[in-house]
Amino acid sequence: MTNRQSTVSILLLLAPTAISSSAFAQPEAPARGYTIPIVDISAQKSRQVIVDREAGQYLGHPTTVLLEDGRTMICVYPKGHGRGAIVMKRSTDGGLTWSKRLPTPKSWSTSREVPTIHRVVDRNGKRRLIMWSGLYPARLAVSENDGATWSELEPVGDWGGIVVMGCLTRLENGDYIALFHDDGRFFAEKGKRRKPRSMRLYQTVSKDGGLTWGSPRQLLETSPHLLCEPGIVRSPDGKKLAVLLRENSRTRNSFVIFSVDEGRTWSKPRELPAALTGDRHTARYGPDGRLFITFRDTTLDSSTKGDWVGWVGTFKDIENGRQGQYRVRIMDNKHRWDCAYPGLEVLPDGTFVTTTYGHWTTGEPAYVVSVRFKLSELDAFLAK
Repeated sequence: MTNRQSTVSILLLLAPTAISSSAFAQPEAPARGYTIPIVDISAQKSRQVIVDREAGQYLGHPTTVLLEDGRTMICVYPKGHGRGAIVMKRSTDGGLTWSKRLPTPKSWSTSREVPTIHRVVDRNGKRRLIMWSGLYPARLAVSENDGATWSELEPVGDWGGIVVMGCLTRLENGDYIALFHDDGRFFAEKGKRRKPRSMRLYQTVSKDGGLTWGSPRQLLETSPHLLCEPGIVRSPDGKKLAVLLRENSRTRNSFVIFSVDEGRTWSKPRELPAALTGDRHTARYGPDGRLFITFRDTTLDSSTKGDWVGWVGTFKDIENGRQGQYRVRIMDNKHRWDCAYPGLEVLPDGTFVTTTYGHWTTGEPAYVVSVRFKLSELDAFLAK
């Protein structure tokens, strides 16, 4: 047996019953806080671009996609907290300016959950955009012309879930996998929250470039620590996938699982350092191979708790349980928690453009903002 095969043999394929904390790969909780420095760019207004704001209207939960020209970005978000008509805007200059709200199909006004947008490419090289809207049933809209026109939202199958699909990635064989979670209420019609409460993580596969998706496979079920909102990142050598997970009981740090066989099997959940604790992790590599991961700060002990933050480090840091290089306070949220389901793109010149909603003005509803920076700029602030 090869070393790779030996590693795979101990990984978790399916957990039909809830996993207690004693079954986790690292049952003892690590530190509640972190010791790496914080780079604070929250007051640097020149980095901030308002994507959309409407008096008296809550605008939330955006996701973005960057097209292959390195300039065109599309952003979708709901008029409301998750549930609400989906709004779409386009930028043709890498997020410096944004269009007016664009026309959308009629069914987009019926969305009940956070919309998520992704670029997919089939085995014949055909590019398309897909946009999910979750709860039951999970629905999908497709664009074959880079978002100029879209199909209506149509059910994908007899299933649903929460934040479908927060993360998606292409496999070596050209298939796509997407991950999502549910607590019993939305996986099936007329579902109910499980008692005692638990969270299930699911994976579904597309073999035709995102047009159709197979029946979801349950990867794990966790209780009392509730692992959800997966965010996926591939290792620099392409051989390993990591999925960072929100911990929704708010008693532990975030967790991570790994796969070394393209998502066929996954490791048991392992608790992350406090520096990576948050909700809805979104990760991209910078030009120098370091990772920037952005999320809502839910660290148990943190001076930026509830804010929109980021983390700079390496994939090896995640693998080895290290804190990373430093954290970033991106914007100051004027609410104790409601912000930062962030889109994240990297332009050809290495500029990160990260976009999310939050309560950026005291006493006013949430609105959508993007922030721009290079890792070299953050490094310079750190040096000072």
